[in-house]
Amino acid sequence: MTGVVLVMVGGLLVLSVVSGMLGLGVAFAAVPFLALFLPDLVDQVQPLSLLLNGVTALFAVVGFAHSGLIEWRRALGLVAVTTAFAPVGAVLANVIEPTAIWAVYLASVGYLAFRLFRPVKERPGWENYRAALAWAVPISVLSGLLGVGPGFLLMPTLILVGFETKKAAAINAVAVTLPSFSALVPHLAMAQWDPGLTVALLAVGAAGAFAGARLTSLYVPSVRIKQMFGVLIVVMTAYKIVTLLT
Repeated sequence: MTGVVLVMVGGLLVLSVVSGMLGLGVAFAAVPFLALFLPDLVDQVQPLSLLLNGVTALFAVVGFAHSGLIEWRRALGLVAVTTAFAPVGAVLANVIEPTAIWAVYLASVGYLAFRLFRPVKERPGWENYRAALAWAVPISVLSGLLGVGPGFLLMPTLILVGFETKKAAAINAVAVTLPSFSALVPHLAMAQWDPGLTVALLAVGAAGAFAGARLTSLYVPSVRIKQMFGVLIVVMTAYKIVTLLT
């Protein structure tokens, strides 16, 4: 491998471990990271990131399932909602001003970050699943508008409606897997793949996401996961604001 490829593989491994710990696909961080090395955002970075997102989310699911943290009935209900409503956002993206979309998104993640740094009472057995399903609708539409996975907003929402943090991460991983692969389909006709690089990134992404999910399942306290996610939201939101202004 060349030095650049080694940096890409090593960087994605780190990002995949973090995404696996939080029950996310890696695309939220892979898009800006891979864009540093690949020149074509639409035909190289986005298809590769979506593929990696689905694979890393899937292996995070395997890791969480190994620990018995996934409530499958609830998770599959959220899958149905996210898969059904994300395409609505993709259609609306053609008629809504991008500035308005980003304003709503930034306001949403700012509010969620603020709430995550405040005490949140987990209510095992009394989670407000109906509220989670209701919130999943606008979250999925907004994710479709932006071309990103719903997990970045769904994960903190699950925590705020009462889910224990580790179970929220596990359910979130299930909820974002299928939409990641379905969102990839429109890109396949024009996608440009480097087979060797793609295989290497998929391998480390899968391993990193599984390892991250196992770390969360076995060793990381719930309060630390919430703090990690809050910091991640702040960092990624600040990055997006900078890119929008430059």
